[in-house]
Amino acid sequence: MSCNCDIEIAALLPPESESDPSHCNPPLPTSQHQEQSLSPNQVPEVAEPAILGSSSPPPELDFPIEWPPDGKLSLEWVQNLMSVFDWSSRNLTPTQFPEVLPVRVFDSLVLCASKILHKEPNCVKIDDCGPDSTVVVVGDVHGQLHDVLFLLKDAGYPSENRVFVFNGDYVDRGAWGLETFLILLAWKVLMPKSVYLLRGNHESKYCTSVYGFEKEVLVKYRDDDDGKDKVGKHVYRKCLGCFEGLPLASIINGHVYTAHGGLFRSIAVTPAKRGKGKKNRKIVLNSETSTLVLGSLDELSKARRSVLDPPWEGLNLIPGDVLWSDPSMKPGLAPNKVRGIGLIWGPDCTEDFLKKFQLKLIIRSHEGPDAREKRPGLGGMDQGYTIDHIVESGKLITLFSAPDYPQFQGTEERYRNKGAYIVLEPPNFDHPVFHSFEAITPRPQVKAYYDYEEAIDSDEELDMASMATSP
Repeated sequence: MSCNCDIEIAALLPPESESDPSHCNPPLPTSQHQEQSLSPNQVPEVAEPAILGSSSPPPELDFPIEWPPDGKLSLEWVQNLMSVFDWSSRNLTPTQFPEVLPVRVFDSLVLCASKILHKEPNCVKIDDCGPDSTVVVVGDVHGQLHDVLFLLKDAGYPSENRVFVFNGDYVDRGAWGLETFLILLAWKVLMPKSVYLLRGNHESKYCTSVYGFEKEVLVKYRDDDDGKDKVGKHVYRKCLGCFEGLPLASIINGHVYTAHGGLFRSIAVTPAKRGKGKKNRKIVLNSETSTLVLGSLDELSKARRSVLDPPWEGLNLIPGDVLWSDPSMKPGLAPNKVRGIGLIWGPDCTEDFLKKFQLKLIIRSHEGPDAREKRPGLGGMDQGYTIDHIVESGKLITLFSAPDYPQFQGTEERYRNKGAYIVLEPPNFDHPVFHSFEAITPRPQVKAYYDYEEAIDSDEELDMASMATSP
């Protein structure tokens, strides 16, 4: 299978007057920390859905999805992918997904995306932001396809002057994690320097086996002949391999640090003496609370991210910290005993990190309305974001982009939270403009892929023994 990922963006895009989607979006506010709360009805959806239950796609859609003969994606191809996924989610059953996206097309897309992602550093630096550029930061989306389509349309599609940074958690809990992840991979392949996909804690083998994504894939690519799920397991393994390539963090214009969970420890090691004549010396990790200190960007760059599950013990702890850690109003740095992995850090640590690396903002995600309900000392997630720490050097923000989360709830009383995304504007890209939005409703009716009434919350202690802990 050939895969040509060398895409010339300018050649794919129509003239700006035709391709720039911002003409149908409301103007962005310009004041610092200004919030714009939008209703989904204000912005047209990606495609007008056919009559619910119709088995024939509209004639304007290229259906099923086929890989371009020359191996090069175009803007039209990606937009058609979004429209087809929107239509199929409303009109077809999950088991008909191979009729929408044949596995050979899945393989081509994931291969191209993985080649790009695995070449990126642990912490991607987004420095070439011009005076006409904006950067859009997105938090957890958790398989809520229709809300993601709305967000992309509302913020304006990625372009040479509009960069997107996604903070992870593309899958699990929601019913369309596969479609959501594939759409974002398509944008990454089309515009690798305008779309950055970071890893979340749910982009892991453990979480996807508990919170639905593994089962979602096995249902959508199931084998009807022998019942061994060969195709589904193949697709799931390819997704896991792609997850391993996702970078851990980003730094935008030298002023803004983004990551899914947040900060991380220094891996302090001490050499222990061994027998005389031995060249190698045993390395002992000192992880006692009293000795925990913040890690450096250099340490982050050297961490091993290509693991199915971030280790919770051993020497490779930085990936787990970046993906699982949480802020607190209590000063200091301590193990995250509630989650069983990662850290808890206070405002003093936020100040130290910002000051040491000359940053103004930390934008992290990882906590939705359910998690914040159990942490009354921090702000709620009603609007899709909170400002958790305000310190001398800047701010710490938690951003959550999945409205009316989680999709499946065990009670009729829902959180009904809004989702949000952040726009960063020149010259310094360090003054966040918040955009809150409501969920697209009604959502298509579909069954959950996990037992949402019995599964533990992701902010509760995990069964670490069942996680893959590659050293």
